[in-house]
Amino acid sequence: MKPTKMRNQMIYQATFQTKSKQLGSALSKDLHKKYGKRSVRVVEGDSVTILRGEFKGVDGKVSKVSPQKSSVAIEGVKKEKTKGDKFDVYIHTSNLVVTSLNGEDKWRISKLEGKDPRKQPKITATKTETKSESAKDTPKETKVADKIKKQGDKE
Repeated sequence: MKPTKMRNQMIYQATFQTKSKQLGSALSKDLHKKYGKRSVRVVEGDSVTILRGEFKGVDGKVSKVSPQKSSVAIEGVKKEKTKGDKFDVYIHTSNLVVTSLNGEDKWRISKLEGKDPRKQPKITATKTETKSESAKDTPKETKVADKIKKQGDKE
């Protein structure tokens, strides 16, 4: 089988999960410098600029993501039918540049920053005891008191 035919077969007959991962788009220059990545998966709420096609130069937010079409619908980018109805125009993600990210997904942002999203930030406990309280109970006294309580429980 020809390589081009094989490649097309892999693209157009891919599983839904694989197609979903193929929805990447380039990051703008300032985001590229900030995160050190060239591209990111496009999600709803990202602000994008269209680079090619009929709507070149239009900015807008992503309203719908379609893995079946490998493209996204953008707010404000619509066409009109002959009867006057308007419908969304889907634009391929390779023709877009992401200008700002939707920050709701903390996992996605931590992955972009290069951090391990599985690790939770450690919260250190602060001592609220005053010196007078801690001076009353020395470690020896508390151990003796615990032993007395245990003996009383056994009887």
